[in-house]
Amino acid sequence: MLNKIIIIILVLLIAAGGYWAFFHQTTPKRKTAQGELFTAKVYKSADCSCCLGHVGYLKGEGFTVETVIQQNLDSIKAKHKIPYNLQSCHTTEIANYFVEGHVPIEAINKLLAEKPDIDGITLPDMPAGSPGMPGLKREEFIIYSLKDGQAKEFMRL
Repeated sequence: MLNKIIIIILVLLIAAGGYWAFFHQTTPKRKTAQGELFTAKVYKSADCSCCLGHVGYLKGEGFTVETVIQQNLDSIKAKHKIPYNLQSCHTTEIANYFVEGHVPIEAINKLLAEKPDIDGITLPDMPAGSPGMPGLKREEFIIYSLKDGQAKEFMRL
């Protein structure tokens, strides 16, 4: 009987260790080629919960995130010359670029790796299934690059 109790306790301890390791993983911090931490500065309104989802997504991808609460985001959209039809609910600044909306990490990684001569990238609106948005992905995401307010397709996901 004592052996069965010891086995049960060992199994529970192993399971608890696995649970802890799975749910408390730490993501390595994202660093530039010079070893500096990438900081994502997210401009959002106070009452937007999907923006919080995207902030969590960026943190999970290893970014240091600074959140700036602004009731009116028009000034940040104008600063980056983001046309109205390409806007979303929040704007992020990373490494001298802007990232508008719920852009997936694949596009952000491409932007940071290739360092194109653009101002930033955008995933317009708030498509279902994009990082931070509820629902299932129903269509291909078209991410646009912007240079002086002029849009070109950057990539599809």
